[in-house]
Amino acid sequence: MKVLVTGGSGLVGKAIEYVVNSEGTKDGEEWFFATSKDADLTDAKSTNDLFEKHKPTHVIHLAAKVGGLFGNLKSNLEYFQKNMAINQNVLESAHQHDVQNVVSCLSTCIFPDKTSYPINETMVHNGPPHTSNYGYSYAKRMVDVLNKGYNGDHGRNYTSVIPTNVFGPDDNFNIEVGHVLPGLIHKVYNAKHNGSSFTVWGSGKPRRQFIYSRDLARLMIWVLRNYTETDPIILSVAEEDEISIKEAAEAVVSAMDFKNPLLFDTNKSDGQYKKTADNSKLRTYLPDFKFTPFHVAIKETCDWFVANYSVARK
Repeated sequence: MKVLVTGGSGLVGKAIEYVVNSEGTKDGEEWFFATSKDADLTDAKSTNDLFEKHKPTHVIHLAAKVGGLFGNLKSNLEYFQKNMAINQNVLESAHQHDVQNVVSCLSTCIFPDKTSYPINETMVHNGPPHTSNYGYSYAKRMVDVLNKGYNGDHGRNYTSVIPTNVFGPDDNFNIEVGHVLPGLIHKVYNAKHNGSSFTVWGSGKPRRQFIYSRDLARLMIWVLRNYTETDPIILSVAEEDEISIKEAAEAVVSAMDFKNPLLFDTNKSDGQYKKTADNSKLRTYLPDFKFTPFHVAIKETCDWFVANYSVARK
């Protein structure tokens, strides 16, 4: 089994590389982690050349144009166009090079904005996504459509996973365009060094299920080796492990030993209030999988950011 991982230098790619290196591979497995230096996946020829060079038998497709709430609000068209190009090029190159197994990474933001909770894998296409990130969301939904097409027309085993909010070492800690947790960590780091208060954008009331990137990595490797359904599978902690942004901020404050005031700027947008996901499908396959406790994962992530501040994406 020769595995090509696109987006290999990103949050999830580095987590998979960490798990592969620290926990070992199965006999005969070779892993290559491709980055933007290896290919421009928005370009069909560049993508094809990458597949021609490495000749994978399996692919984990992570590469995407990604960002947090405020990045998406500013550039919905760009997020749609670039992600559509990347996904089409990767899956078509995989097919042309006779790759039988592809696992693509989606996101819970693809689910309808107006829906019942908890959301599950059958509800992806039941209505429009939240307007704040419609470009990214629709492009990611189309991966599910492509998977059904390649599997139905060509007998491939192309599927997708839907993780909830991922965080961990090697994240993008940019405050302006990054996701919520790395943004909070960077803000606390700055406030601690400046001796100032720490302000969270929004009310802190929205709720999220956070999954540690190294837990997600272990689950994605399992999916690549064992999962044979075309339909996506949600990879998430349980519904009862959902926490508010306020609670997440307090966990970061504790992990960073921050002593100054914690404030909330309610003039900033909250985005989607909740998008609780049902992980019962995952639990039918892996009933005994142990997730890293949130406070432990936050501490490891904060410690990594402090130790790697000079090289971290920010």
